[in-house]
Amino acid sequence: MFNNIIKGIKSAGKGFNLTLKHFLAAKNSREVIGIQSDNYFKQQEGNVTIQYPHQKLPVPEVGRYQLFVEMEDCIVCDLCAKICPVNCIEIESIKATEAIGQTSDGTTKRLYAAKFDIDMAKCMYCGLCTTVCPTECITMTNQYDKSVEELDLLTYRFSPMSEAEAEEKRLELEKQQAEKLAAKQAATQKKQG
Repeated sequence: MFNNIIKGIKSAGKGFNLTLKHFLAAKNSREVIGIQSDNYFKQQEGNVTIQYPHQKLPVPEVGRYQLFVEMEDCIVCDLCAKICPVNCIEIESIKATEAIGQTSDGTTKRLYAAKFDIDMAKCMYCGLCTTVCPTECITMTNQYDKSVEELDLLTYRFSPMSEAEAEEKRLELEKQQAEKLAAKQAATQKKQG
């Protein structure tokens, strides 16, 4: 029984020494470097914990983080929404009555984006939407810290159109389609008569 008490005191002493060693080393922190550095695994001294947000780990170039859409380059093809495995992208398009401009790569835009929402709470950061985009307007940024208080704030709305503008574009399209139908019916009646 006396041997067990001595073993217990020795064990507690080793634990206390280890704790004291880490406590005193806490004032020395390691240099924050990326894993691709040759010195990454050679760092043996100092505290491992980084002092976030004052210190941040380097972000890899190929990392998958926050999605961003450059709407000036979007042709509203809907490919990103179709390929998304978790359906976090919602797009509503309105056909334009005429060409509405060009993207930076010269592609003609013929659709308005009445709605282009990405719910980052659902996003699994797979990157499929970025690879399928023909104009490369949807990209992943290097921002990874998007802490919000409300879950709804993680839904990003990229469409610049208001609901009133979208309704105006829908009415213009309906008017153009009605005029085309009337012209077609008039041509058919003229041909028959």
